[in-house]
Amino acid sequence: MSDNHETVIAATRDWVEKAVIGLNLCPFAKSVYVKNQVRIQVSEASDVRQLAEELAAELKLLADTDPQEIDTTLLVHPGVLQRFLDFNEFLDIADAMVAELNLEGEIQVASFHPKFQFEGTGINDIENYTNRSPYPTLHLIREASIDRAVEAFPEAEAIYERNIETLQTLGLAGWKALFASKPEQK
Repeated sequence: MSDNHETVIAATRDWVEKAVIGLNLCPFAKSVYVKNQVRIQVSEASDVRQLAEELAAELKLLADTDPQEIDTTLLVHPGVLQRFLDFNEFLDIADAMVAELNLEGEIQVASFHPKFQFEGTGINDIENYTNRSPYPTLHLIREASIDRAVEAFPEAEAIYERNIETLQTLGLAGWKALFASKPEQK
């Protein structure tokens, strides 16, 4: 693994630990993370075609692997789709690929990006940070895992609103302070 991959993985783990789990932005993340069931795969892609091929391979791998071994995958792609609008357009390709591989109802793709912006928000609005990651990232999620998590957390629809409240309380300065120290490379 190159130093670049180590840096990308360290920054991604730091984000997962400090924001996703630490701020409880996803109440389902901690249990699979502490069991080492989260695969973080750094893409070598330098164009959309390569990323689509790697996404197909990761979707197949996740579908074919026991959930006790890999429950979810973060496909981090630092070399492609740096512009958020391009990334957002790629999500249609990702959804089409899920359908093409007959994985609808089995796996879905969630999106995280350093410049993530919800429709109707300003670029610096704090609620966008609920989906901001250090690098463009496709999150491959087993729908069975989502179903189990929703059973355990019956008010799942309230997560989004709670996350916005958490980030509004934290503020942009608090978000930046959270990541002020460099993550340790493992």
